[in-house]
Amino acid sequence: MNRGFYTIMAAQFFSSLADNALLFVAIGLLTSMNAPASLTPLLKLSFVLFYVLLAAFVGAFADSLPKGRVMFIANLIKISGCALMFFGVHPLMAYAVVGFGAAVYSPAKYGILTELLPPEKLVPANGWIEGLTVMSIILGTVLGGTLAGERGSAFLLSLGVPGIDTGAHAAMGVVVVIYVLASVFNLRIPDTGARYEHQERNPAKLISDFANCSATLWRDKLGQISLAVTTLFWGAGATLQFIVLEWAERSLHMPLDKASNLIGVFAIGVALGAAMAARIIPLRKSLTVIPLGIVMGLVVCIMIFVTSVTLAFPLLALIGFLAGFFVVPMNALLQHRGHVLMSAGHSIAVQNFNENLSILTMLALYAIMITLNLDLDIIIVVFGMSLAALMFFIGRRHAANQREHDSLALIGEEKH
Repeated sequence: MNRGFYTIMAAQFFSSLADNALLFVAIGLLTSMNAPASLTPLLKLSFVLFYVLLAAFVGAFADSLPKGRVMFIANLIKISGCALMFFGVHPLMAYAVVGFGAAVYSPAKYGILTELLPPEKLVPANGWIEGLTVMSIILGTVLGGTLAGERGSAFLLSLGVPGIDTGAHAAMGVVVVIYVLASVFNLRIPDTGARYEHQERNPAKLISDFANCSATLWRDKLGQISLAVTTLFWGAGATLQFIVLEWAERSLHMPLDKASNLIGVFAIGVALGAAMAARIIPLRKSLTVIPLGIVMGLVVCIMIFVTSVTLAFPLLALIGFLAGFFVVPMNALLQHRGHVLMSAGHSIAVQNFNENLSILTMLALYAIMITLNLDLDIIIVVFGMSLAALMFFIGRRHAANQREHDSLALIGEEKH
């Protein structure tokens, strides 16, 4: 990997660290406001909303400028969202602005990999990026839980920073500093020299172009499988995060700052799975990991039998490992097919649209189940079995495609 790749990794690490810490700071704010439990998953829903609404436009924007500059602009938007929360705007609205910045950031973050690296390095690169992102999730989750806790607030206030008079303000100040550090690395990302033809500015044509790109990826025999898997994974992962927090409170009797450690353990499992997949699964064998998605869904159901923290940690680590191992090869394959069939920015925008539409849908369903006061064990079983069933049908679809096309030949195909 060249030097520019490590600069991208550093920028991604700090930006993701701040995103995840801010989520728990916002959850703490909702708790202090005595907001209903159904608003907590809506917080994440507000974050991903712009991924869906702006999907037709952010790809073109990411391809219109050097990717490092796009990432810098996106981080400035995230800082603006923090400022809104600092000045008393409702956490749902302020976090939506941060989500707006993240939606702009994502096509550039992943699109630059296909500009910087050859196809054979995409799986290892994704392993590094996903592993580092998961590390940022671990640290961001623990940091956010600590900042939202009483001890963290007390420590920050004891520093006596001028203008900081509440724990929430102090926590957001820390998050802003991390975003600023990410922006510094954004400015040092090298220009890959990749340039795309004139980007369309007419909204109607952009939407039409996005629809064509989306249809192209879904029609592709490899694109549709990898897109279906990653779409399901990200929707399930976002929902599982909130299920674990609720499970920790109800079954394990853990407060928010302690429950956040469980999310960290899950993330460690994802990092280990991602690292192992990067070492032993080449791009040409990426589709062999599909059955692990079925296993993951079944293992999730075991959560209903666990009431001990001692057992909860290895269980969540195992679920995370299975998730990381099967999603990294799928993500690399999707990036490669998108790069072959269309531009980097446009293909990542299509991926983001589908994945975040899945997050919106699953979180909305979870919020409805919470509002209906369904037993948490029922929610967990429905979630796990649905995940396993959907992965089974995706596997069947791939087997049918295999009978019609040679997938290895498609993976080896270069961009025309």
